[in-house]
Amino acid sequence: MWKLGGGIFLGWGMGGNDFANIFGPSVSTGLVRYRTAVACCSLFLLAGAVIEGPKCMATMGKLGSLTENEAFIAALAAALVMALLTWLALPASASQAIVGAVLGIGAFSGTMEFFKFYQVLVCWLLTPVAAALFSFFLYAGLARLFNRYVTTVYRRRLVLSVGVLLAGCYGSYSFGANNVANVTGVYVASGLLQPRLASLLGGLAIVSGVLTYSYRVMLTVGKKIVPLDAFSAFVATMANALVLHLFTQVGVPVSSSQAVVGAVVGVGLVKDFKTVSNRMIGIIAAGWLFTPLSSGLLAYGMRWLFFWAKGG
Repeated sequence: MWKLGGGIFLGWGMGGNDFANIFGPSVSTGLVRYRTAVACCSLFLLAGAVIEGPKCMATMGKLGSLTENEAFIAALAAALVMALLTWLALPASASQAIVGAVLGIGAFSGTMEFFKFYQVLVCWLLTPVAAALFSFFLYAGLARLFNRYVTTVYRRRLVLSVGVLLAGCYGSYSFGANNVANVTGVYVASGLLQPRLASLLGGLAIVSGVLTYSYRVMLTVGKKIVPLDAFSAFVATMANALVLHLFTQVGVPVSSSQAVVGAVVGVGLVKDFKTVSNRMIGIIAAGWLFTPLSSGLLAYGMRWLFFWAKGG
């Protein structure tokens, strides 16, 4: 059905943008090959979407009532914003894009649910903070064990290579479980899809983006926020995965971009605060503000055009 096109486009953009949040640090440090990362991410992402994806589907419906046409408009508006930020090679939040679009339509139709939005907003604010804390304490705790028991260069390389690959697989699973609702949750809210089918279709759409358009954003996450060594890449990837899985149990889709940036900053705080690129953090933060505002305005304008075309 053509109305699913907006969600498929959004999933493709999300996969192209957010793959870097999971395997970017590992690939940029040379621990995992790009093709290996793509294969592992695709498999575990789809598994997470199918197994736990329905847990977050109800959130979109609680933000406002949507018709099938409005679901298409919301997904398309969010997808266009994600495509723009991906083209600019900036980490973007699909969660913020789709929520902004739903709220934009809700503002037009008068169905916006502010209370649920405030709950989602609190989760958004907690995401980078929680990731930074996870990363900080993981680094501090695991570094002692690693330095004490893994002493040779060969063993260090082997342990870290296996560790970042496993962390990336877990991160891919958590990402699929948490973020698939951003792709097709609006269709569940409108009654067009059932949660299980929506999770499968959304997962496949995200995987298509990973397979075809994921390379450019990787350098922004892996190298331009904080220069990462192999151990730091492992810690940042694991912290990102833990945060996404935590919020999946709460039932709120959150930003993997916010999580990984928080995790990378947490590593930077352990090592040396001066290594954190304030300029890149500022650029990414500006993208976070731009994402929900622009998708909300775009969805509002598209909904108005649809209303006008139908003659009111």
